[in-house]
Amino acid sequence: MPVSKKTTRTSKKSSPMSDQMPVSPPTYTPPQPPPPPAKPHQQMRSLFHGGEFAQKIFFTLLAILLVYVIFWVGTVIRNNIEEYYHIGQADRQERTISLDATAKVTATPDIAMTTLGMIATGETVAAAQTANTAVMNQLTARLAELGIASADMRTTNYNIYPQYNYTSEEGRILEGYEVSQSVSVKIRDLDKANQVIALAGEVGANSVSGLQFTIDDREVYLEEARMEALKKVYTKAQALSQALGVRIMSIVSYGEYETGGSEGLMYDKAYGLGGVDATPDLQSGSMDVEMNVNITFEIR
Repeated sequence: MPVSKKTTRTSKKSSPMSDQMPVSPPTYTPPQPPPPPAKPHQQMRSLFHGGEFAQKIFFTLLAILLVYVIFWVGTVIRNNIEEYYHIGQADRQERTISLDATAKVTATPDIAMTTLGMIATGETVAAAQTANTAVMNQLTARLAELGIASADMRTTNYNIYPQYNYTSEEGRILEGYEVSQSVSVKIRDLDKANQVIALAGEVGANSVSGLQFTIDDREVYLEEARMEALKKVYTKAQALSQALGVRIMSIVSYGEYETGGSEGLMYDKAYGLGGVDATPDLQSGSMDVEMNVNITFEIR
């Protein structure tokens, strides 16, 4: 006979004791490491499947890269073509020819330059200065009487030196002082050049140096010589153009310099000037002014 099974349900009720039992604290869970970065293909996939803004950025950068690649390839091709065309060909050099010429102009000096001076000694500086000043003042006054303008008289030096005597017993002994003064004179009337030189001896000036006949405005004669030299250069250029079968195109460079021309009479005398008739016979003569020009032409 079948046996019936009864199921007995037992309801569990929490006792007051169980409610009062302490609750255990939660267990500590250590932090987990961050997930590994996405691989490149995963990033690319997310970029394509991302938003519309990300796709625009990607395609913009791709277009910029493509433009740079096109320019780089074009530059490489152009350089290779230029190298190909230059193989076996020498660099083109500028074809030039240089010509020079010298011209001389003979001129008559129109002024004379000289330097007159006085060297005086004395036991003291004041004594030497007094002797020197007396002679130089008289000299400038007499020059003015000859028609020399004050603008044509210029003091070039004024020096004071102690004078010593050396002996083996006493060594260096001061004996006095020396005062020297000189004035540069421009003589515009060449007929009076002789009188100016003689004047030094008349007043007691004991130094004359550097008398030279020259040209006051030298540039006038230099310009004349320059033009003559240029004419010679262009005559040479035309002759060579016909002989060589080339054409003169333009001037590449130009240079010029003054060559040493002959000067007028030089007169130099110091000390011992004087006498009853000390007027020298001076001749101005003539002088040459020379100019050299050099021109480089481009030819074809």
